[in-house]
Formats: sequence, C-alpha cells, structure tokens
Amino acid sequence: MEMRKTIWFWLCFVCAIVLAIYFSARIVMIKMNYGKPVLVHNISIVADRSDVDLSPLRDAVSVSSGTPLYSVNLESINNHIASVAGVKKSSIRRLPNGTISVHVQMHNVLGLYQQSDGMYYPISDDGFIVNDPSVERQPNTILFRGAKPKNITKITQSVTPLTPFIDYIEWIENRRWNIYTTTGITILLPEDVVGTPEYEPNDAIVKLNNLNQEKSILSRAIKVIDLRDNKRILVQ
Repeated sequence: MEMRKTIWFWLCFVCAIVLAIYFSARIVMIKMNYGKPVLVHNISIVADRSDVDLSPLRDAVSVSSGTPLYSVNLESINNHIASVAGVKKSSIRRLPNGTISVHVQMHNVLGLYQQSDGMYYPISDDGFIVNDPSVERQPNTILFRGAKPKNITKITQSVTPLTPFIDYIEWIENRRWNIYTTTGITILLPEDVVGTPEYEPNDAIVKLNNLNQEKSILSRAIKVIDLRDNKRILVQ
C-alpha cells in the first residue's frame, strides 16, 4: 500500500512538472511570436452590484476582438477602469480561452455631498466623494454639507424615516451630527460614543420621530431641537 502511494505521488509530481514546463514554454513562444497566438474574442465584466451601468467600464477596457491576448497591457486597462466614476477596486486577468476577465467593486453610494462649487456629488458609505457631479439634487436623497465625514452608514440608516423633512446633514466638530430641516429647524444630535447606547444617534432620532408622529413637532414654528441630553429634549 505504501509503495502504491509513493508511485502515485511521483507520477502526479512528474505530470505536474511536465504540464508546468509545457504551459510556460507556450507562454514564452506566444510572447516571442512563435506559433499561433491566442486572440481576444470576449470581454467579461462583472460588478458587485446588478444595477451598475457597464458601458463606461467596457469603454475603459477598449480592447478590440482579434487583438493578441498577451499583447494586452493589463496594468494600463486597470488604470483606465479605476478612473471610471464610482469604481472602488478592480482586477483584470487573461484567460487561456481568449477572454479578458474584469471584476469591479463599486462604491456604496448612500447620499449626496454638496461641495463649495454648488454641485452635488455622490458620497459613499466610507465618505468617499465620487467624481460624478450633477447640478440638481435627486429627490429623496440625503444631502451632506460642511466637513466631509469619514462614515455615513449609521446616520443614513437612522434618518430614513425623517427623509421628507431633511434639508441637509452636517458633521460637527468631528464628533456628532446636526440635521437641518426644510422648515428651518436645527436638530442637535448627541455624540456617538461607543459603549453608551443611550447616546447613539439612532436612539435620539427614534425618539424624535416618535415625537413628530405624536405632535408634528417638525412642522411647528421652532428653531432648535436639542437632543444632546438623553434625559430630556430642549426646544427653542
């Protein structure tokens, strides 16, 4: 039994060496223009979301069918793909069947960020500003102004019920949020301190939303709603 295992091991080892030499020789021959070259006949682009428009990515690849596969500069193509608005990461490789395979990870856009030029830029969950501005604000989008935040995941999830009332949101002193409503009310949220759930913005916003459903506080003629004290709500 041990002898049989040893024989199989060495047979597999020798086969692996032979195959490695064969494919290495083929690649070298193709690159040196010996033998019949493999031609590009398919571009496969896969994004991590189904709603992504692949047209700009295909334009960035810009490789014609019939191009010798191993003459394609993958680094150059990857750089072009990285310049497409919304792309976070990308990888590209050649497949022996003549396919160039591209995998793309897009930024997870959660809202808009208005810069000093007045334009509206998509902003991702990690605070990345996507260079694809528009002159108009899309309806039902959460808008951020002022200091650029590093993460907007929790705040965008929390304020969803209040979206119809929100004009914009601002990151204050790198520690908490202010919400500015379409009716001119400034809402001061508490700091998001790890380990003290009573100060989580979500809890304060839930409390505000409940109060608004009961008493329509966001439709009243008031200027400030201060939620920084978890024990009481201050209204001016």
